[in-house]
Amino acid sequence: MRTVKDYYYKKAKKDKYPARSVYKLEEALNKYKFIRRGDSVLDLGCFPGSWSLYASEVVGEKGIVVGVDLKAADKAARAGGSEIIWLCQDIMQPELITTVRRIRPAFKVLISDLAPGTTGNRWTDHQQSMQLVRRTLELASILLHPKGNYYCKAFQGEDFPEFVQEVKEQFELVKVVKPKSSRVESREVFVLGMGFKGKQA
Repeated sequence: MRTVKDYYYKKAKKDKYPARSVYKLEEALNKYKFIRRGDSVLDLGCFPGSWSLYASEVVGEKGIVVGVDLKAADKAARAGGSEIIWLCQDIMQPELITTVRRIRPAFKVLISDLAPGTTGNRWTDHQQSMQLVRRTLELASILLHPKGNYYCKAFQGEDFPEFVQEVKEQFELVKVVKPKSSRVESREVFVLGMGFKGKQA
Protein backbone atom coordinates (compact mmCIF):
# COMPACT_ATOMS: atom_id res chain seq x y z
CA MET A 1 0.00 0.00 0.00
CA ARG A 2 2.88 2.32 0.78
CA THR A 3 4.10 1.91 -2.82
CA VAL A 4 0.76 3.17 -4.16
CA LYS A 5 0.80 6.10 -1.78
CA ASP A 6 4.34 7.02 -2.75
CA TYR A 7 3.55 6.75 -6.47
CA TYR A 8 0.65 9.22 -6.37
CA TYR A 9 2.39 11.47 -3.86
CA LYS A 10 5.45 11.71 -6.11
CA LYS A 11 3.28 12.12 -9.21
CA ALA A 12 1.47 15.07 -7.58
CA LYS A 13 4.80 16.69 -6.75
CA LYS A 14 6.03 16.15 -10.31
CA ASP A 15 2.78 17.50 -11.80
CA LYS A 16 2.91 20.45 -9.36
CA TYR A 17 -0.39 19.76 -7.59
CA PRO A 18 -0.59 20.38 -3.83
CA ALA A 19 -2.11 16.94 -3.06
CA ARG A 20 -2.39 13.43 -4.50
CA SER A 21 -6.21 13.67 -4.29
CA VAL A 22 -6.22 15.31 -7.73
CA TYR A 23 -5.97 11.86 -9.35
CA LYS A 24 -9.24 10.76 -7.70
CA LEU A 25 -10.92 13.48 -9.75
CA GLU A 26 -8.87 12.99 -12.90
CA GLU A 27 -9.51 9.23 -13.08
CA ALA A 28 -13.29 9.58 -12.75
CA LEU A 29 -13.37 12.51 -15.15
CA ASN A 30 -11.44 10.60 -17.82
CA LYS A 31 -14.08 7.87 -17.67
CA TYR A 32 -17.31 9.82 -17.20
CA LYS A 33 -16.60 13.29 -18.72
CA PHE A 34 -18.72 15.16 -16.17
CA ILE A 35 -16.69 18.40 -16.49
CA ARG A 36 -16.25 19.95 -19.94
CA ARG A 37 -14.70 23.01 -21.57
CA GLY A 38 -16.48 26.21 -20.64
CA ASP A 39 -18.24 24.75 -17.58
CA SER A 40 -18.79 26.53 -14.27
CA VAL A 41 -17.58 24.42 -11.32
CA LEU A 42 -18.23 24.76 -7.58
CA ASP A 43 -15.61 22.90 -5.49
CA LEU A 44 -16.62 22.36 -1.84
CA GLY A 45 -13.84 21.55 0.61
CA CYS A 46 -11.25 22.69 -1.92
CA PHE A 47 -8.16 23.01 0.33
CA PRO A 48 -5.29 22.65 -0.54
CA GLY A 49 -6.55 23.38 -4.05
CA SER A 50 -5.68 20.42 -6.30
CA TRP A 51 -9.24 19.75 -7.48
CA SER A 52 -9.91 23.42 -8.25
CA LEU A 53 -6.63 23.73 -10.15
CA TYR A 54 -7.36 20.63 -12.20
CA ALA A 55 -10.97 21.66 -12.88
CA SER A 56 -9.72 25.08 -13.98
CA GLU A 57 -7.49 23.44 -16.58
CA VAL A 58 -10.35 21.24 -17.83
CA VAL A 59 -12.90 24.06 -18.24
CA GLY A 60 -10.33 26.39 -19.80
CA GLU A 61 -10.33 30.17 -20.03
CA LYS A 62 -14.05 30.43 -20.84
CA GLY A 63 -15.04 28.50 -17.73
CA ILE A 64 -14.95 29.44 -14.04
CA VAL A 65 -14.16 27.62 -10.80
CA VAL A 66 -15.26 28.67 -7.31
CA GLY A 67 -13.42 26.90 -4.48
CA VAL A 68 -14.85 26.93 -0.93
CA ASP A 69 -13.09 25.83 2.26
CA LEU A 70 -12.55 26.87 5.87
CA LYS A 71 -8.84 27.12 5.02
CA ALA A 72 -7.46 29.52 2.42
CA ALA A 73 -6.19 27.78 -0.73
CA ASP A 74 -5.61 30.92 -2.82
CA LYS A 75 -3.35 29.47 -5.51
CA ALA A 76 -2.92 31.04 -8.95
CA ALA A 77 -4.63 29.24 -11.82
CA ARG A 78 -2.30 27.39 -14.17
CA ALA A 79 -1.59 28.48 -17.74
CA GLY A 80 -4.65 28.08 -19.94
CA GLY A 81 -6.94 27.52 -16.96
CA SER A 82 -10.06 29.42 -15.98
CA GLU A 83 -10.29 32.03 -13.27
CA ILE A 84 -10.49 30.51 -9.77
CA ILE A 85 -12.35 32.39 -7.06
CA TRP A 86 -11.36 31.18 -3.58
CA LEU A 87 -13.84 31.59 -0.71
CA CYS A 88 -13.01 31.03 2.97
CA GLN A 89 -16.44 29.98 4.23
CA ASP A 90 -18.25 27.21 6.08
CA ILE A 91 -20.47 25.16 3.74
CA MET A 92 -22.88 24.54 6.64
CA GLN A 93 -23.69 28.26 6.96
CA PRO A 94 -26.72 29.51 4.98
CA GLU A 95 -24.95 32.73 3.92
CA LEU A 96 -22.68 30.67 1.67
CA ILE A 97 -25.51 30.38 -0.86
CA THR A 98 -25.88 34.17 -1.03
CA THR A 99 -22.12 34.66 -1.42
CA VAL A 100 -21.82 32.07 -4.17
CA ARG A 101 -24.84 33.41 -6.05
CA ARG A 102 -23.25 36.85 -6.17
CA ILE A 103 -20.51 35.23 -8.26
CA ARG A 104 -22.78 33.00 -10.31
CA PRO A 105 -26.47 32.11 -9.84
CA ALA A 106 -26.01 28.45 -10.82
CA PHE A 107 -23.26 25.97 -11.75
CA LYS A 108 -22.89 23.19 -14.27
CA VAL A 109 -20.88 20.98 -11.88
CA LEU A 110 -20.51 20.62 -8.10
CA ILE A 111 -17.55 18.61 -6.80
CA SER A 112 -16.53 17.83 -3.23
CA ASP A 113 -13.59 16.06 -1.60
CA LEU A 114 -14.78 17.08 1.86
CA ALA A 115 -14.04 14.82 4.81
CA PRO A 116 -14.59 15.33 8.53
CA GLY A 117 -11.73 15.40 11.00
CA THR A 118 -11.54 11.68 11.80
CA THR A 119 -11.87 10.49 15.40
CA GLY A 120 -10.91 6.84 14.90
CA ASN A 121 -14.46 5.81 15.79
CA ARG A 122 -15.91 4.31 12.60
CA TRP A 123 -19.53 5.08 13.50
CA THR A 124 -18.79 8.69 14.49
CA ASP A 125 -16.65 9.29 11.41
CA HIS A 126 -19.35 7.85 9.17
CA GLN A 127 -22.07 10.01 10.71
CA GLN A 128 -19.97 13.15 10.37
CA SER A 129 -19.20 12.26 6.77
CA MET A 130 -22.90 11.75 6.05
CA GLN A 131 -23.72 15.14 7.54
CA LEU A 132 -21.23 16.79 5.18
CA VAL A 133 -22.21 14.89 2.04
CA ARG A 134 -25.90 15.49 2.63
CA ARG A 135 -25.11 19.20 2.85
CA THR A 136 -23.25 19.04 -0.47
CA LEU A 137 -26.27 17.33 -2.03
CA GLU A 138 -28.55 20.00 -0.57
CA LEU A 139 -26.32 22.70 -2.07
CA ALA A 140 -26.32 20.86 -5.40
CA SER A 141 -30.13 20.90 -5.41
CA ILE A 142 -30.02 24.69 -4.92
CA LEU A 143 -27.03 25.69 -7.04
CA LEU A 144 -26.86 23.27 -9.98
CA HIS A 145 -28.24 23.95 -13.46
CA PRO A 146 -30.75 21.38 -14.73
CA LYS A 147 -28.75 18.51 -16.31
CA GLY A 148 -25.78 19.51 -14.10
CA ASN A 149 -23.36 17.00 -12.55
CA TYR A 150 -22.24 16.12 -9.00
CA TYR A 151 -19.16 14.24 -7.71
CA CYS A 152 -18.72 13.84 -3.96
CA LYS A 153 -16.57 11.84 -1.54
CA ALA A 154 -18.32 9.77 1.13
CA PHE A 155 -17.34 7.14 3.69
CA GLN A 156 -19.07 3.77 3.37
CA GLY A 157 -21.18 2.71 6.34
CA GLU A 158 -24.71 1.86 7.37
CA ASP A 159 -26.28 5.09 6.04
CA PHE A 160 -24.39 5.08 2.74
CA PRO A 161 -26.95 3.09 0.66
CA GLU A 162 -29.68 5.51 1.78
CA PHE A 163 -27.56 8.46 0.65
CA VAL A 164 -26.97 6.87 -2.77
CA GLN A 165 -30.74 6.49 -3.09
CA GLU A 166 -31.18 10.19 -2.27
CA VAL A 167 -28.75 11.04 -5.08
CA LYS A 168 -30.67 8.75 -7.47
CA GLU A 169 -33.84 10.71 -6.75
CA GLN A 170 -32.17 13.90 -8.03
CA PHE A 171 -29.96 12.66 -10.90
CA GLU A 172 -30.62 10.64 -14.04
CA LEU A 173 -27.45 8.53 -13.76
CA VAL A 174 -25.66 7.61 -10.51
CA LYS A 175 -22.39 5.68 -10.09
CA VAL A 176 -20.34 4.74 -7.01
CA VAL A 177 -16.68 5.21 -7.96
CA LYS A 178 -13.58 3.80 -6.22
CA PRO A 179 -10.55 5.37 -7.97
CA LYS A 180 -7.29 3.42 -8.18
CA SER A 181 -5.54 6.34 -6.48
CA SER A 182 -7.73 5.85 -3.40
CA ARG A 183 -6.08 3.56 -0.85
CA VAL A 184 -7.54 0.06 -0.96
CA GLU A 185 -8.01 -0.06 2.82
CA SER A 186 -9.81 3.30 2.84
CA ARG A 187 -13.60 3.31 3.23
CA GLU A 188 -13.85 6.39 1.03
CA VAL A 189 -15.73 6.18 -2.24
CA PHE A 190 -17.10 8.82 -4.58
CA VAL A 191 -20.70 9.24 -5.64
CA LEU A 192 -21.24 10.58 -9.15
CA GLY A 193 -24.60 11.99 -10.17
CA MET A 194 -25.07 13.07 -13.81
CA GLY A 195 -28.07 14.86 -15.27
CA PHE A 196 -29.57 16.86 -12.39
CA LYS A 197 -33.34 16.59 -12.71
CA GLY A 198 -33.94 20.16 -11.57
CA LYS A 199 -35.63 21.65 -8.56
CA GLN A 200 -37.84 19.16 -6.79
CA ALA A 201 -41.48 20.14 -6.29
